[in-house]
Amino acid sequence: MDLDRISPPSALLLLPPPPSVSFEQLQEAYRCSISAACSKLPQSLKSANQIAILDIALCVPGLLSPTCLPRTRVFGTLQRLLSDVYKLIGVVCTEQRIELDLPGGVDVRVVFLDFNPAPGSTSRGSPRNSQYGPVLDLDTLASSGRPWDWIFYPDNVSGQKLATAFSSIYTQSKGSTAGNLHPIPGGPEKTPSGSLLKLEDKQSSAAHYSTIVGGTFDHVHLGHKLLLTATALALEPIQSADSTTERLLSVGVTGEELLVNKKYAEFLESWEERCQSISSFLSAIIDFRPPEKSAPSIQRVSQPEPNGKYLLIKLQPGLTLKLVEISDMFGPTITEESITALIVSKETRSGGSAVNDERIKKGWKSLEVFEVDVLQSGEVPTSEAEGFASKLSSTDIRRRRMDMASR
Repeated sequence: MDLDRISPPSALLLLPPPPSVSFEQLQEAYRCSISAACSKLPQSLKSANQIAILDIALCVPGLLSPTCLPRTRVFGTLQRLLSDVYKLIGVVCTEQRIELDLPGGVDVRVVFLDFNPAPGSTSRGSPRNSQYGPVLDLDTLASSGRPWDWIFYPDNVSGQKLATAFSSIYTQSKGSTAGNLHPIPGGPEKTPSGSLLKLEDKQSSAAHYSTIVGGTFDHVHLGHKLLLTATALALEPIQSADSTTERLLSVGVTGEELLVNKKYAEFLESWEERCQSISSFLSAIIDFRPPEKSAPSIQRVSQPEPNGKYLLIKLQPGLTLKLVEISDMFGPTITEESITALIVSKETRSGGSAVNDERIKKGWKSLEVFEVDVLQSGEVPTSEAEGFASKLSSTDIRRRRMDMASR
């Protein structure tokens, strides 16, 4: 690691498959590894204003197989796994007093990896033809060229097998030895007793090429990351057979005029700052092309009609992000007929019904509404519950920013 560089430290944590999808089993399998990785990174920050980056790649064997298409067949399983992993991150960082998404802390991003490191398995995952997350194969992840200072893996049999397979590709693409691979404490060795994936009925699962989510997204935190990743998961992955089909991931971002009465309004991020955070996060979990191929093109549009102010960010051929300034609860869902899927949290599910009522009035098809779990402090000790909740509150993040500025 270059200790003199300006950029913050970053790491990758490789996690083998969990023994099951229950939160208790996830805790047992991953708590030690997540704690070790999240604790190490802030110690390496060279500036109090930096935030370390931790990418977590969670193995779920079979995700890239044809049986998991359309992607909506596995949306339920993946959003629950994602929710529980982010919840565990929040629990660990609350207990260890580690800041999340604030200076001096860690910015954690979770993606899925199709690889089976079980003893006797020879699978390297299903090869694919684009560097497009948040579901990846091992080749794509290891060849991405991301400048990780450390690559952590659990020091058990499945963790070692995963690290070995990753290293064989990583060293070839980097042209050097994988000296930054580091074992860290892992949970007990338990091989999944069966498939982790619960597949929805194929006939009732539609492929979506235009998905949308909306919100304020001030000071992006774990709850926002869950929603944004779920929106990417509902989008049909790019396949070689339909590489010319455009995918559009839209995010409605609340305009500043609707936020003037928010607490600690002086520490609210501008619309442009929030869009920058959203696009940076989505790019980080979606675009795993090598750096020389991953520079996005950005188009800024400002027109007088409703939802006429937006950014178009071309991540790669066939995949565009659209960040729209919204001034009501509907946003582009009632001005763009081509959108077919809406992602909401379970606490805002009524918004999905209201959107579809308006679309029906216009004679349009209803959107398929996907609900995402709400991150809750049920497994957090009572003494830590307030700290956990504060990590998921933009209001509390603004308050802490204010406290930092006054020191």
